Amino acid sequence: MGQKQFIESSRDQGGIVFRPGLEGVPVTHSAICDIDGIQGKLSYRGYSIEELASQSTFLETTYLLIWGELPNPQQLRDFEEEVQRHRRVSFRVRDMMKCFPATGHPMDALQSSAASLGLFYSRRAIDDPQYIYDAVVRLIAKIPTMVAAFQLIRKGQDPIQPRDDLAYSANFLYMLTEREPDPLAARILDKCLILHAEHSLNASTFSARVTASTLTDPYAVVASAVGTLAGPLHGGANEDVLAMLEEIGKPQNAANFLQKAITSKTKVMGFGHREYRVKDPRASILQGLAEELFARFGKDEMYEVAKAVEDESLLNLASKGIYPNVDFYSGLVYRKLGIPRDLFTPVFAISRVAGWLAHWREQLGANRIFRPTQIYTGFSGRSWAPPEDRSMKESN
Repeated sequence: MGQKQFIESSRDQGGIVFRPGLEGVPVTHSAICDIDGIQGKLSYRGYSIEELASQSTFLETTYLLIWGELPNPQQLRDFEEEVQRHRRVSFRVRDMMKCFPATGHPMDALQSSAASLGLFYSRRAIDDPQYIYDAVVRLIAKIPTMVAAFQLIRKGQDPIQPRDDLAYSANFLYMLTEREPDPLAARILDKCLILHAEHSLNASTFSARVTASTLTDPYAVVASAVGTLAGPLHGGANEDVLAMLEEIGKPQNAANFLQKAITSKTKVMGFGHREYRVKDPRASILQGLAEELFARFGKDEMYEVAKAVEDESLLNLASKGIYPNVDFYSGLVYRKLGIPRDLFTPVFAISRVAGWLAHWREQLGANRIFRPTQIYTGFSGRSWAPPEDRSMKESN
């Protein structure tokens, strides 16, 4: 029998509709994040991203995402203190990281390190509220420490210990750069973490949900999500934006670059989003944060190029619903904060752990293991034959 013809797009076959990548197919109920792509609105648990970015902190937002309500003052103090106490990682984890190749990508180091936490803390006691709370605290606390540790280890240095007198984002910058950060820099990083903490059922969050549905431990859930985020179609686009801006070079080159990209149907990095048909609300906030940083520490020359590209895009791409997304300005912010380019995605992961854990906990509340179906397109009715009776055509 011949091979079945591939079923394209959403053609019906026996009542089964094929949608590549599950695009537009609801696979769960969730009360965590709401996106209105037409109006350009994003909210966590009903609170607008604008309000959270201006008023909240990353740890308070993390608590909100995972437990569904903003903490009262005592709950927030307790959570902050627990995270502070658990920032350090075992010397065995540090020794393991010293065995990683210095040329390895930080996302691969982070995935391995996150998975290793399960060797120390996994009990699979996911029906125990205290275990869930402790797992959340450990992952939120230790992931930044591991990202910063690998950065120093690959430079041939020993990692430095967290400082208990520094808040969450300030402590990460301290461990990463080996100097106490300016309060403005720490505050802006904290806001960036809020902006990246959650975004509905994107690829890495879906990966976290699928892994969680098997009832494995949360360390495996986070490790699987980190692996998904590492892919070039998901995390890392802000790295590509900087490369694009550097290629353009000057603001006056933006129009010609954009026209060539449109003519050749080349993707313009940092533009377009599956959800938004207007400017990503996070991009607007990040642009403001970039300007705050530049006002204090001096401009990045690529910022003027970015603005020129956005101005040209309003004339050429806006009619198609293509606007700047969260990645367009975030790389400029991270670079000004002193974060190396290949750490942009690990910093994204530090933030998104909050969203992954929120979905992990929600999945546990009404779990059903994910088992989607497929449309088979392979051969049928074939018979085995001894090797000497197989033609070269069949073996190829």
